[in-house]
Amino acid sequence: MDIRTVREIIQYGAMTTVPLMPDFVRGVINLRGAVVPVIDLHARFGRPVAQVSKKTCIVIFDAVREGERVELGLLVDAVSEVIDIAASQIEPPPNFGTAVRRDFIRGMGKVASGFVIILEPDRAFDVGEMAELCEATQGAMAA
Repeated sequence: MDIRTVREIIQYGAMTTVPLMPDFVRGVINLRGAVVPVIDLHARFGRPVAQVSKKTCIVIFDAVREGERVELGLLVDAVSEVIDIAASQIEPPPNFGTAVRRDFIRGMGKVASGFVIILEPDRAFDVGEMAELCEATQGAMAA
């Protein structure tokens, strides 16, 4: 994910669940008066919902839909550091086979400990879909 889209990283806290949302929409938070939908990365990628621990946090990032900024939150296991990876150290996504989607992976960044997956947020978190969820959660919270 491009660090320029990240607004802040916050500690996991009180979250309001919203009925009739997909499993990967963990709920919404109140971020300085704004209703922000929180997406569970585990569930978004077809895994069981994330277990919350002391290291769990929410990455708040900006997405753009139809020229308007939309704030979304990503529930992640932990954030240990922010790293700068040179373009020369980024490999294309591996070919997993025809039945496995890889369109949400921008590339594989080479780091000292191996590889890190670099997400393609426009595809992994389809901005149109997420913006619609944002509108739906705001509407549900107002009702």
